[in-house]
Amino acid sequence: MTSAVRELPTGFGRLWTAQTVSSLGDGVTHAALPLLALTLTRDPMALAVVTAAGTLPWLLFGVLGGALVDRWDRRRTMWVADTARAALLAIPAAAAVLDVLSIPLLAAVAFLLGLGGLFFDTAAAAYLPDLLRRDPALLERANSRLRGAQTAMSGFAGPPAGSALLALGRAVPLLADAVSFALSALLVRTLPATPRPVPEVRESLLRQARSGAAYVFRNRLLLGLALRPAVGNVAFLAVETVLALFAHDRLGIDTYGFGLLLTAEATGGLLGAGIASFLGRRLGTGTALTCTAAVEGLAILGLAASSDPYTAGLALAVCGAGMGATMVLGPSLRQTIVPAHLMGRVASTSRMLAMCAAPVGAFLGGWLATAHGIRTPLYAAAGLLLAMTAVTASMTSNRRVEAALRAAAPAGGPDHPASDAPVRQDAPDPS
Repeated sequence: MTSAVRELPTGFGRLWTAQTVSSLGDGVTHAALPLLALTLTRDPMALAVVTAAGTLPWLLFGVLGGALVDRWDRRRTMWVADTARAALLAIPAAAAVLDVLSIPLLAAVAFLLGLGGLFFDTAAAAYLPDLLRRDPALLERANSRLRGAQTAMSGFAGPPAGSALLALGRAVPLLADAVSFALSALLVRTLPATPRPVPEVRESLLRQARSGAAYVFRNRLLLGLALRPAVGNVAFLAVETVLALFAHDRLGIDTYGFGLLLTAEATGGLLGAGIASFLGRRLGTGTALTCTAAVEGLAILGLAASSDPYTAGLALAVCGAGMGATMVLGPSLRQTIVPAHLMGRVASTSRMLAMCAAPVGAFLGGWLATAHGIRTPLYAAAGLLLAMTAVTASMTSNRRVEAALRAAAPAGGPDHPASDAPVRQDAPDPS
């Protein structure tokens, strides 16, 4: 109870502001990029290439990126990544002005933006528990606020703004996102420094990366937390790949309406992030995670069956609520139970599994739409989500969660930071 009422530090406010500004720019690009691609092609597979390109850095460099973050200064990694992404967006903006924009260029930019996101997101996930001294209640509150702001900006405010800015010119939404990255970099540079964990022994980068991945795969709770977004991304990217086409051809939604449709999902995401702590207390974190997974699957099933914008918007809002709650509860739990010296590698391994699954979903969605119709990817996604619910329910049960929290609790009690002592790789899995 003492931990629950403790104030978040001032540094968190600057981190929150930086991510909020950046998320607004991301929301602008999230709506504008598929619409830009639609101005160049109507081929679902070409659209899938652009969607998948942003996730490929996690497949190629995910675990190695986590090992580098565990070696580097995390604050510096964040602002350098944002600065690089701001400069990168000038390239497609110039191409749009010169009318030489192409699908390969959009795919290349998406790939490099994804690479910058790999380093920024991994460093941020490792920096936050150090900033908050691994306090479970503060981490949950902080992640709720971060997720809420990200959802509000990237899903609620950003997509309509992206659609509107696109009407002013194809380069305008890209330049807006570049400005957001630059502002975020300036704010991140003002954050307080945190100590860099000292590695146990000097190991090669590859060996350190393998040890981080092994830590996830040998712990059923961490593996379950990683599988949730991995399977989910197969489903969600299958939907996202064809959503603009589905909205236009089946729901009769125009460009501005597509931004509003994404806003419906973001509205649900805000609600989910806001009630995540309540669900965790009421049901237990493990049961809450199982319930949100089931909600996501049923919501996508409703989206697949919808024939009008209002039903589709409601289905996306319900799905967004499940995703919002999941993205608060899961990361907060992981940041509480994982030692600081492994945090970058564990976070990147978990994210890598999720992001590596995304290209599979993107190409699956494109292929199913081409071969069997535009609604088929949506029905397939719903089936995957419901199957995943059954598989991971026991892996993230309340009993496993409680055992892991007890094992990670510091000897000094909840008012002291959690120990950074290494955890043995062959330690028994909580059950």
